[in-house]
Amino acid sequence: MPDHLVLLLDAPLSAFGGEIIDAYGVVRDFPGRSTVTGLLANALGYGRADGTRLDRLQARLVLGSARLAEGRRMRDFQTARLGAGDRGWTTRGRVEGRSGGAATYDSPHIRYRDADADALVLIAFRLDPPAESPTLAEVEGALDRPERPLFVGRKPCLPSRPLLAGCVAADDVRAALESGLAACAAGEGRFRLHPSRARREADGWPRSARPVRAQWPADREPGERERRLEICDERDWVVGVHGGSRGVIEGRLSLPARSRGETP
Repeated sequence: MPDHLVLLLDAPLSAFGGEIIDAYGVVRDFPGRSTVTGLLANALGYGRADGTRLDRLQARLVLGSARLAEGRRMRDFQTARLGAGDRGWTTRGRVEGRSGGAATYDSPHIRYRDADADALVLIAFRLDPPAESPTLAEVEGALDRPERPLFVGRKPCLPSRPLLAGCVAADDVRAALESGLAACAAGEGRFRLHPSRARREADGWPRSARPVRAQWPADREPGERERRLEICDERDWVVGVHGGSRGVIEGRLSLPARSRGETP
């Protein structure tokens, strides 16, 4: 069985970016391949100029995720007054000026950004092919000692605990998610929830072992009460645009019967 790394994303705010429409930056329920690629690349010390390496890391990434705590979706209203002489850094590493007539700067720059407050998300992933560098072991070491500070989606979304929970051997991503759920419920090692989080979840998961919403690769036909979706969550890191699609299955995962103290 291949090894999978399991991450536990526990943060006051998290933002798994979706499509930006006009001034509205919405978020997804589950982190996409580009989001997790950026997170791992940050830990490894990759820069935005490393487009080829970023593309390859994303292509090898096989992942799924589960929402242990839904949290609360919120919308942040952001405004800034920009002047004609203001300059800023671009993603290509060049300082960029501003253009337009004087009337362009009469009004403030306004936008809206969504985020999830107090959500708890479990991620399981592997790299395919496994022997290529960076290997899963190299990524595991980088997550333990990252080259740069890590964040959950956007830079203001700082995690409240180390992201790496552990490594599990599983047939596929769905099975790895189930192993992670069982380890969280049992409070094993790094899967143990913070006491404040455990108190908040006392009447919900994991005590009740209720099913949680999850998403995993569409490497098999969806089962009962599951659905197959085509999502666009990849980025062309060389060109700097999002595009393409992949198949995923969304459904609910429960703890194995043995983890709930029931007869399997």
